[in-house]
Amino acid sequence: MAVKKKFPYRAALVACNGGCHVKEGSSCAFGCIGCGKCAEVCRFGAVSMNEYGVAEVDEDQCIACGLCVKACPQKVIRLHECANYIVVKCSNQDKGKEARALCEASCIGCGICERICTASAIRVADNCARISESVCLSCGMCAVKCPRHAIYDLRGVLTKKR
Repeated sequence: MAVKKKFPYRAALVACNGGCHVKEGSSCAFGCIGCGKCAEVCRFGAVSMNEYGVAEVDEDQCIACGLCVKACPQKVIRLHECANYIVVKCSNQDKGKEARALCEASCIGCGICERICTASAIRVADNCARISESVCLSCGMCAVKCPRHAIYDLRGVLTKKR
């Protein structure tokens, strides 16, 4: 079923990169638990589970209806502007040492992204970076400088696509 999208395009985004699932026996209390409820409620086949057991959204199929956002028990799915390719793929709120121990690509709240952002679009709150999409220029400097690779470019241009 083809659905005509209106500009600005929006799509769901899962704020979890699956790094905690890579480490055997560890689990982030703030990340995707791989229950698949989001994929079940998506009528457009836009949500699937990736090799890390984490929900993944196909922006081309997603119409931003929000059903997956409502279905997610962890509240790690949100709607975002597709024109902004730079995203934080982490929801962890643990402090640096604990976050680092759980996930290979978690945000540790170091603040490098906040300091490097020329548009002042990033704030670190609850030990996790948050991007204000209405202010972000999508320059990607935060993604390039993030030491943990929790911020990255969805296109895979500035950072390795995961």
